[in-house]
Amino acid sequence: MYKNIRVAAVVPAYNEEEQIMKVIESMPEFIDAIVIIDDCSRDATATVVEQAIKSDARIVLIKHPVNQGVGAAIASGYKWARDNDFDAAVVMAGDGQMDPIELTALLDPIASNETDYSKANRLIYKEFRDAIPKTRFWGNSILSLLTKIASGYWHISDSQTGYTVVNKKVLHTIDWDKMYKRYGQPNDLLVKLNVENFRVKDIPTKPVYNVGEKSKLQVKKVLLPMSWLLFKLFLWRLKEKYVIRDFHPLVLFYGLGFLFAGLTAVFLTRLIYKWIMTGIIPEITLLMLLFALATSLQSFFFAMFFDQENNKNLK
Repeated sequence: MYKNIRVAAVVPAYNEEEQIMKVIESMPEFIDAIVIIDDCSRDATATVVEQAIKSDARIVLIKHPVNQGVGAAIASGYKWARDNDFDAAVVMAGDGQMDPIELTALLDPIASNETDYSKANRLIYKEFRDAIPKTRFWGNSILSLLTKIASGYWHISDSQTGYTVVNKKVLHTIDWDKMYKRYGQPNDLLVKLNVENFRVKDIPTKPVYNVGEKSKLQVKKVLLPMSWLLFKLFLWRLKEKYVIRDFHPLVLFYGLGFLFAGLTAVFLTRLIYKWIMTGIIPEITLLMLLFALATSLQSFFFAMFFDQENNKNLK
């Protein structure tokens, strides 16, 4: 127990037979339950955990009969924590990349009811930029920017971190069966938290690398699918939060932004076509292009400003 709250550690694990014992052995004593979700590993992860249970009664092993993805594994752990009435649930990866020393910093704002969801932020540390490949760093940065827009949490960054803590209210409010099942889980959860008006807090956390972990994330393969996912989540949030639950005029500005963005593309295409075919740039087409572009950008800026103002109390 940590500051009078019961804490469950949710540990998604897939092919982590070499790392999972390090995670278990480094788990702080104040953790009341260690919920390890074996996502149908092809190695001996489950066997290693079953042996560890004999010496640590806090360990609970959940086995997925088929591989569902890290998001689904986390959701299974959250549901277990919810059903067993825990006050908080922390996610710690099975590869040992999440330093237990940093856990108290994540738990403190939860225990004091300062926030509903605390998450690590590694981007502020120079060591993070130096420790990872540039492609992965810039991929994370792009997804963080897109997640700000999609989720409405303009004050957060490092959206792809999995080191997070949720409180009891979140555990009992979010429908975990509808959580995105793969690497977009943190982004999906942020959008759902915003719709429910939960407070989110970034906690500066030092990155941990070269502890024997093997990254399963390939930036080039996930960047485009993740961008498409975030766009769909963005539209869903606008509909759910600003149309169905409580109307806000920012949806009109976003609508105008997309409308004039489409017109910008049409006028740009016409301008290029005319220039190639005749060697002349039509003045009216150019003026309409500039007008559509300016109107689109202005509408988007107004919409983002209203969204930021409407969510500033969720820090």
